[in-house]
Amino acid sequence: MSNEPVSNLQRDLDSGEFVVTAEIGPPKGTNIAPVIHEAEEFLKGKVSAVNVTDIQTAVMRGSSMVGAKLLFDAGIEPVLQMVTRDRNRLALQSDLLAAHIFGIRNVLCLTGDHVTMGDHPQAMPVYDLDSVSLLDAMCKLEAGTDLGADMKGKANELDGVPTFFKGCCVTPCADEVDPQVIKLEKKVEAGAQFVQTQAVYEPKVFETFMKKVEHIKVPILVGIVMLKTAGMAKYMNRGVPGVVVPDAIIQRMTDCEKPDREKVSIEICGELVSTMKDMCQGAHLMTLGWDHCVPGIIQAAGLA
Repeated sequence: MSNEPVSNLQRDLDSGEFVVTAEIGPPKGTNIAPVIHEAEEFLKGKVSAVNVTDIQTAVMRGSSMVGAKLLFDAGIEPVLQMVTRDRNRLALQSDLLAAHIFGIRNVLCLTGDHVTMGDHPQAMPVYDLDSVSLLDAMCKLEAGTDLGADMKGKANELDGVPTFFKGCCVTPCADEVDPQVIKLEKKVEAGAQFVQTQAVYEPKVFETFMKKVEHIKVPILVGIVMLKTAGMAKYMNRGVPGVVVPDAIIQRMTDCEKPDREKVSIEICGELVSTMKDMCQGAHLMTLGWDHCVPGIIQAAGLA
């Protein structure tokens, strides 16, 4: 297999420059045009790639595949998120082939939140594969076979072979971090080539985590979810495992007037990126619809 980068994101990370990625979520409906317009106006040319979430938090939305394809058509490099919760290995492999056919090369492999967290708690979860076995499946596809075999045990060969830049996720601020390190080691062994973390608001904790994974030689992008209110920060502390928003940040959001919340949130994100940029290879900004804030965060972080 060639060592040449298969995507601009891989090329940027290989270059050693500090990389910024962003994220969009398809709508709960068919009106995706405003999402793509926002990405074109505020993300294009500002970030290396843009994630498209896949039925995030188990809330039914439009397809990550269509969002990624529309970004690609708009000249914005997508990162296709794929969760294993909703599809078996047949559908996952089929979607991976479709992604390659559409020109999509960056894929982030996720297991996905359980359906009981979302708006269809009666749905039947699949979990035929997990994020590790999905990475392994991608490597098999790249080698020219799928996960199946004929009656004699011979692997099924593909007519045309895909190539991907394969990503995974980790939670650096989990209460028990050693299992996170072990799982990350398994993901990299299975083929992961880059890592985007869950939300981090504690630079010291992140620094400790990064020292624990110094032996893992893949680029890591620290994830930051943009806080819109103090209430949102408190909810994340209560309801999002592995995410801790310090009291000082909550107080800043509490003290600011409503018209200033966006400005303060941009400042907080910028400060976090600036503090942690020497610890990792990039930042993944999750603005939850505030795509227009990404250029301001980049400037506040001193990356413009």
